[in-house]
Amino acid sequence: MSNDTAKPAKKATPPGTTRRRFLKAGVAAMAGGTAAVAMPSVSRAQTVALKFQSTWPTKDIFHEFAQDFVTKVNDMSAGRLKLDLLAAGAVVPAFQMQDAVHTGVLDGGHGVCAYWYGKHKAFSLFGTPPAFGWQANAMIGWMKYGGGEQLYKELVNDILKLNLVGFLSGPMPNQPLGWFKKAVTKPDDLKNLKYRTVGLSADVFKEMGAAVTIIAGGEIVPSMDRGVLDAAEFNNPSSDRLLGFPDVSKDYMLQSYHQACECFEIIFNKTKYESLPAELQSVIRYAAEAASADMSWKAMDRYSRDLEELQTKHKVKVHTTPKSVLDAQLAAWDKVLAAQSAEPFFAKVIQSQMAWAKRVVNFEVKNTPSTIAAYNHFFAPKKKSG
Repeated sequence: MSNDTAKPAKKATPPGTTRRRFLKAGVAAMAGGTAAVAMPSVSRAQTVALKFQSTWPTKDIFHEFAQDFVTKVNDMSAGRLKLDLLAAGAVVPAFQMQDAVHTGVLDGGHGVCAYWYGKHKAFSLFGTPPAFGWQANAMIGWMKYGGGEQLYKELVNDILKLNLVGFLSGPMPNQPLGWFKKAVTKPDDLKNLKYRTVGLSADVFKEMGAAVTIIAGGEIVPSMDRGVLDAAEFNNPSSDRLLGFPDVSKDYMLQSYHQACECFEIIFNKTKYESLPAELQSVIRYAAEAASADMSWKAMDRYSRDLEELQTKHKVKVHTTPKSVLDAQLAAWDKVLAAQSAEPFFAKVIQSQMAWAKRVVNFEVKNTPSTIAAYNHFFAPKKKSG
């Protein structure tokens, strides 16, 4: 036998006791101050409602694109942020939308940079830049990765002192030359023509001899109907059909360098935007990107269908703009850029855009075979043999 004093045996812990003690301790801890983990503040947050106006008439497809952006914001924010969309004129006229957002009369808006051309001609460069051989998606690429966003902020916030935050969204296809009383066959046909356009395009057509009028989209068809305008461009077959262009003209000229690429501008009052939680600011930014992609896909479908309808239902004659007119437009762009680049910031933006376009379009031109050749191979009428 051993001489050591015997130690009392430990009582066995019943199965599950340790787990029950742990769970009780966790419940007590949550009751003591960490209940917020189970009930996030997000779910208790009140909805922020913002008044958001487009620069487009209700019937225009552009207002539909604005609604698509609004719907994405409202859905992605899970009810925490609600944009209330209004059409042009609901609070202020289209060309006053930016001022209304700046002052807080509106919280946000959907338009194009070319509409603010009167405040600084460089503004149009962010919406309707020169025809450098790039398309609108390449221009938005410049905004995101080529220094454009920094230049935009410099213009909006530092030079013009506007209380705005903006996002470029929705790459638009090349815009038609527009609607005329008869087809344009040569550059001289534009001389003294009472013609509607916006932004730097106005300078291009003035250089070509046209008498330019700058008015909002909803005013164009009534002006043509009254004879105030001889001709006009707006943007695309869908908008043009919905706004009633076929009622005042039957000659539609496709292809032009006046607005070879354009996109929408989505703006918010900077003070209001920065008062939002960071996650809601992100919702707005990413909704602009999502709407940009969706709009480009929807436009493919709608614009092509409406071009066919213009020809079949409305008996519109579709013409291709002659090369001589296109060449004259490029020559006019040379003169406009030379004149406007005397202003330092304008020149700064142009230099940035040209550097981006030269590199990006160079890759595209070298890498992409002829789309015309491929299209004609599959879809052009085949010549009968024999």
